[in-house]
Amino acid sequence: MAELAILTGQIIKSNDILLLKGEIGAGKSYFSRKLIQSQQTFPEEVPSPTFTLVQTYETKLGEIWHVDLYRLTNAEGLIELGLSEAFDEKICLIEWPELALNIVPETSLSLEILITAEQERKVKFSWDSSESWAQRIEKISESYNAKQKPYAARKD
Repeated sequence: MAELAILTGQIIKSNDILLLKGEIGAGKSYFSRKLIQSQQTFPEEVPSPTFTLVQTYETKLGEIWHVDLYRLTNAEGLIELGLSEAFDEKICLIEWPELALNIVPETSLSLEILITAEQERKVKFSWDSSESWAQRIEKISESYNAKQKPYAARKD
């Protein structure tokens, strides 16, 4: 999954929002860590933002917000985090995004990480309205499929 995260880091740009879904232990934080580190000149420690809710990182692509909404109990907390403003100019990786689905732009990319075996994952990409995701996902699919096991990509 590290290779897929690195390849995904190569296709994202400012204003992109990735919604990371999956059960506890699926690899949402791992995926985010590898993506963020792949875009840093000097990779730093990237802890899960479970307790801080948001961690920000300067990267070659600009600022990346790594957000974990697992502990948030209501949507009002999203305003305090400044998440809506971040959508305008930052790259956002959002774990447990269900609480924010009413405010995330339709151009978001969803990644559902499924546990298929103890050390094996399947990642499903889906998007609603941005055709640019289809083109960008196609770019990484060729590289990824040549190196790894297949993953699923679909447009909802």
